[in-house]
Amino acid sequence: MDRIKVILVDDEEEYVTTLSERMHIRGLETHIALDGEKALEMVKEQPFDVMVLDLKMPGIDGISVLKHLKKSHPKIKVIIVTGHGSDLERDRSYRHGAFMYMQKPVDLDELTKHIQKACTGA
Repeated sequence: MDRIKVILVDDEEEYVTTLSERMHIRGLETHIALDGEKALEMVKEQPFDVMVLDLKMPGIDGISVLKHLKKSHPKIKVIIVTGHGSDLERDRSYRHGAFMYMQKPVDLDELTKHIQKACTGA
């Protein structure tokens, strides 16, 4: 199987860069978008298997990105990773098609397992 292609969407550049490096070590192909607009552009340009998406970002927020993505690219699995979440936001995320919802700080091994599960269904 080809390497899993993951797009990481978070406006905290240091966090997302570190996350990308650590996922790359685990064998995932990672790409970074620092806002929702850039993420949606990148998805139009190349295929991704999974999007790891923050909810609170300037411009388009994570829920809006999720809604748009599920209409235009329904096969991309979305894992919400947020430091500002609530039960309401978790429920909204699942209602709009999120595969998984996680609170920051995330355990990288757990996140990696969810990414693999999203792609294999196992």
